[in-house]
Amino acid sequence: MDEADPRELQSLQYYLNEYGQQAEVLSRQLEMLEQQRLESLASIESLQSLGAAQGGTVLLPLGGGVSVQVQVPDPDSVLVAIGAGVTVGRTNAEAVSFLEDRARELEASEKKLSETIERIRGQMNEIAARLDAAYRSQVPGR
Repeated sequence: MDEADPRELQSLQYYLNEYGQQAEVLSRQLEMLEQQRLESLASIESLQSLGAAQGGTVLLPLGGGVSVQVQVPDPDSVLVAIGAGVTVGRTNAEAVSFLEDRARELEASEKKLSETIERIRGQMNEIAARLDAAYRSQVPGR
């Protein structure tokens, strides 16, 4: 590579920065999806153990490390938020099935997002290599 065009270097640096910002935003989205998936799995575990609770008594976390013991009169009847502020009554088994479906969907979304992040990082590596080569060509004696 002969003398590098300063405009090309500036353009490459701009693209590198933009891709970096995109990768950061997508990584945060990936973390949120993972947290939602883990919450779904924890809810499944809680629902499955609800029916096995002795005397229908369970611990209800209130926050700040505080819990209370409560009696669940009908552990087979639960409320499920299905989105857009809508909550519906379901059986325990239906709620577990709903959450398992949600966890699978979140996992698929995570996979697609991870692939996109990897593509962006690959493009970033290519741009960084081009920038490095362009800067090296400008240093005398190399």
